[in-house]
Amino acid sequence: MYRWTLITILSIAIIGVSVWGYQEHQEKNAILIQAENNYQRSFHGLTYNLDLLHDKIGSTLAMNSRKQLSPQLAEIWRLTSMAHNDVGQLPLTLIPFNKTEEFLSEIGDFSYRTAIRDLDKEPLSEDELATLESLYEMSGNIESELRKVQNMALEENLRWMDVQLALVNNDEQADNTIIDGFKTVEKTVEGYSEGKLNTSLMGTSSKKDGFTSLGKEKITEEEAKRKMRKLLQIDENTELTVASTGKGANIPLFSGSFKEENKTGYIDVTQQGGHPITLMINRETSESKISLHEAMKKAKKYLKDIDYTTDLAMVESNQYDHVGVFQFVPQIEDVWIYPDAIQIKVALDNGEILGFVAKDYLENNHKREITTPEITEKEARESVNSNLKIEEHHLAITENDLGEELLTYVFLGTLNQDTYKIFIDASNGDEVRVDKLKQAEIKY
Repeated sequence: MYRWTLITILSIAIIGVSVWGYQEHQEKNAILIQAENNYQRSFHGLTYNLDLLHDKIGSTLAMNSRKQLSPQLAEIWRLTSMAHNDVGQLPLTLIPFNKTEEFLSEIGDFSYRTAIRDLDKEPLSEDELATLESLYEMSGNIESELRKVQNMALEENLRWMDVQLALVNNDEQADNTIIDGFKTVEKTVEGYSEGKLNTSLMGTSSKKDGFTSLGKEKITEEEAKRKMRKLLQIDENTELTVASTGKGANIPLFSGSFKEENKTGYIDVTQQGGHPITLMINRETSESKISLHEAMKKAKKYLKDIDYTTDLAMVESNQYDHVGVFQFVPQIEDVWIYPDAIQIKVALDNGEILGFVAKDYLENNHKREITTPEITEKEARESVNSNLKIEEHHLAITENDLGEELLTYVFLGTLNQDTYKIFIDASNGDEVRVDKLKQAEIKY
């Protein structure tokens, strides 16, 4: 009797395990099928969008009407964005595919920069037409290579999940038809990028050099430690661990960290000049005891104490729980310099500095010649939506969508329950951009 009971229990257990294993196998297969379908959709979408991209660039070269040219360039920009998104959905992280992604970004930048300008006043130049012809040729070659991969994948019923496994396992014996095809695409793009593209027209040469005002003198690790203790507001009794970035770093830094009973901290200081670039203090904040205005004054004093002696204007302030977050910009001759922003966090329980980010300031800060506005504030105000109630205004250096610095009039206005900043070009009255300011977050 006991034996039969045991056999029955074991049989039920084996059946249960088998059913569970079958269900797990089915669920795993369903996930794999879904992933494979997503990869296939992205791959065929990429091929289709590059087909369209090639055709649209060709149509642009044949156009003569300025009214049709801008929408066509905008469509090229849209297609490059979609193609770039398709690439991001494919398991290509282990394949060197950065040149192709750069190409898609650059063609998008070129088409966007050209589409938004007034082509009646500034038509396409001969150099820009030559760049378009190069893009047409390059996109045609990419289209051809992807079509070959697509054809082989369909004929041989290749799966993207196999590609992913081959990449992860570095399996040289696996059928790498798709991988080889994408490597060929990458080599094709690399060859054209080096030989035929006018990179100054593609927008790549306009990128900022950055961090030119750090100074030439390098500080030692001991000097960095002393500066870090001052910035972190800790004494000699607190252990501070310091490390430096390795060779080849874009910005050589000293990084410091400390840990106390109730808080930890981290800081980065540039080796050139010893400028603080990032600071973070992590601790629990208790009930607010100081106002946002008092916290702003403490933030300004802190910046002055660490040698930011330039006049600073506060462009934004927000409160999150018991922390105040402020953004400051330099103010030169009553002109606010928006690209050189500094962010700072202040605890509202005791006024302690909890965070500091000066990357934008250190990257963009340089000597500027402040020009005189070509239109008056009254003329600029006429370009602002008449439904806005303007509260205040000032002059500012800001960047447009192309990353170019402009002198603008900035108007702070309200519409219904929302507050906006409107930037008007001080040379011609064009509306550069409109920013909606954040409201206090509602707690649910």
